[in-house]
Amino acid sequence: GNIKIDGQDIRLVSQDSLRRQIGMVTQETALFNRSARDNILYGLPEATDTKLYWSAEQAEAHSFILQLNDHNGRVGYDAHLGERGVKLSGGQRQRIALARAFYFKRQILVLDEATSSLDVKAETQVINYLKSLKNKITVISITHRANSLQHCNRILTIAQGRITS
Repeated sequence: GNIKIDGQDIRLVSQDSLRRQIGMVTQETALFNRSARDNILYGLPEATDTKLYWSAEQAEAHSFILQLNDHNGRVGYDAHLGERGVKLSGGQRQRIALARAFYFKRQILVLDEATSSLDVKAETQVINYLKSLKNKITVISITHRANSLQHCNRILTIAQGRITS
């Protein structure tokens, strides 16, 4: 068999090209001991604050980021998050990762338990944003929480390693 994305066999494209089209947010988020801004933008110097703030708002992260401060007096988007985001809760780390994924707007977004640590309000905001992406990008959600699948066109269930529905 083969795997096609938008009708194109992935064997005919470079790995770098394919990877640039895929965004991923996992339950355990990789963050750096850098600013919230740097963690969302992933070192993209030409980024705009408007798009940064918009992405953070879609991930329900903007308001908590504005409240951040670190031991060097940096605040908001300039505050450092600590090694692996140690200064943040699990839900806050996930929201930073979601903001990163939303900023880069990949054609395929893989969410692997990406909302497992979010409160109801934050999860609702994220789901509403994902609903707005319907028919614009492909979102693959891996989750145990049925309410996290409201944005999905198709739901597959896997039991004992096999697709059951």
